[in-house]
Amino acid sequence: MHKPIASLSCDLDDKWTYMKAHGDPAWEHLPSYLATVVPRLLALLNEHGLQATFFLVGQDAVVENNRALFRSIAMAGHEIGNHTFHHDPWLHLYSEKEIADEIAMAEDQIEEATGQRPVGFRGPGYSLSWDTVRALARRGYLYDSSTLPTFIGPLGRAYYFMSSKLTRDDLERRKNMFGVFRDGFRPIRPYKWDVDGKSLMEIPVTTMPFLRVPIHISYVLYLSLYSQTLAEGYFRIALAMCRVAGVEPSILLHPLDILDMDEASGVSFFPGMSLPLERKLGLVSRCLEKLKETFHVVTIREHAMRAAQEAVLPLIGPVL
Repeated sequence: MHKPIASLSCDLDDKWTYMKAHGDPAWEHLPSYLATVVPRLLALLNEHGLQATFFLVGQDAVVENNRALFRSIAMAGHEIGNHTFHHDPWLHLYSEKEIADEIAMAEDQIEEATGQRPVGFRGPGYSLSWDTVRALARRGYLYDSSTLPTFIGPLGRAYYFMSSKLTRDDLERRKNMFGVFRDGFRPIRPYKWDVDGKSLMEIPVTTMPFLRVPIHISYVLYLSLYSQTLAEGYFRIALAMCRVAGVEPSILLHPLDILDMDEASGVSFFPGMSLPLERKLGLVSRCLEKLKETFHVVTIREHAMRAAQEAVLPLIGPVL
């Protein structure tokens, strides 16, 4: 039986990016776990015969020790995407020029490290503004994938901030991190941004049809803190609902989905970090296998190219 497509991606956020967003000044030393994450993730995807899109941070591409790691991702046949240079989840507060410079700097460093020039973009913390959309269209990007159509973004932000020591100014800067309530009304299917006569594809990070609750792997791991059976059942139901609703999902992985507390000290605030590594890897592996059973899994670039061929797609102007 013919299977519809689904795309798979990984935001390759290094340890320092989480510490930075959480307000830990030690981020400035750029602590990293990429030497552990990249080989493990590549082995996991190879085990399941999957290709994915890796959104890379430009600052990490500058570090000489990371270049061979990033090159290995491209050499394994995965797509390389742009995740900005400085990984600021408050990118939407930048000026138009600052956004354009941020995208361009990351683009150049990522291409130099991997040999691939990105055609896809994802904002840190699902940050998006019309200036970002315009900058991507002007630079010839095929797609953006920064939107998370859920109503519970503010809850995720509150959870993230519970253990932080952010100042009032820090909190103000981060006040829209992970989105706002109205994001739950965004489309969950692909659509196009209409930018001065040009179009830019949007491939949302899929949330559950009708209910609009997250279904990315980090959320499934969080649910497994209460019940592994519940978590796996939740993911299966979410994929089934996507099939029923005719939604071709885009599923997201994070590096902390495949690390335990000992391997990522300093980021214990991230959901699911108290889970033993073997249990995490087993659950992630079963989720990937279920995704593969239900859908034909592709990169986001291929997802966007296929969606662009559809006769009628919603066309959205500058309303963010």
